[in-house]
Amino acid sequence: MATFVLVPGHWFGAWVWDGVAAGLRAAGHDVRAVTLTGVAERAAEATPDVDVDTHAADIVEVVEGGGLTGVVLVAHSGGNMAATAAADRIPDRIARIVYVDTGPMPDGLAGIDFHDPETRAALEKRVAEDGGGWTIPVPPFDADADPVNLAGLSAETLEAMRERGTPQPFGTASQPAARPDPLPDTPRTLVASTIPIEAVRRMGEEGVPVFAAMTGPEWTYLELPTGHWPMLSRPADLAALLADLA
Repeated sequence: MATFVLVPGHWFGAWVWDGVAAGLRAAGHDVRAVTLTGVAERAAEATPDVDVDTHAADIVEVVEGGGLTGVVLVAHSGGNMAATAAADRIPDRIARIVYVDTGPMPDGLAGIDFHDPETRAALEKRVAEDGGGWTIPVPPFDADADPVNLAGLSAETLEAMRERGTPQPFGTASQPAARPDPLPDTPRTLVASTIPIEAVRRMGEEGVPVFAAMTGPEWTYLELPTGHWPMLSRPADLAALLADLA
């Protein structure tokens, strides 16, 4: 049986993985879902200094502090930055890193650099005006305004996301990646939900920086069509995909 460490994306704690964790544990796997510094039940620890390094250290502590080896490290969305940094630091303990509707940023690029200039400017404005200059406010999670990303989520789930989400320290999105050279040859898997795999491959072949970083012999690709939060919209199916990878 495998050991899974599950890393949430922005605004959410370990709870967002509850359905997936239950499925994996029922199949006999060891599961550690992480709540990162300054978010969810650790919101009181939020400061302007919380950044990618802070969250990477959280993950490393879960792995090394727990004496874990052969870890399948699973990252969703904005959790990609910290999970990638952690995997780069302790490659001997990571058997595979799985990116759920996300991927690693190339060296020198921050999470916010994934966005087009207009979206990035809007996000920076929200941080400045509503986030005290150092947090990303919780989105409204309005399915009518964002039907693609929020596909498959019930009204009850959307309400839980609004109620349980907490502001995200902006440093976790604005600190650039610092990747080693050469990169570890850790096996990597993309579970694509909102972007078709063929589009990912095409943009990688065209040299789009983010997607070019998601190509190579160490990569495998799986599709789980739904919105951007498959751990909430299709938890059993996501758990089954992860169990198969293990």
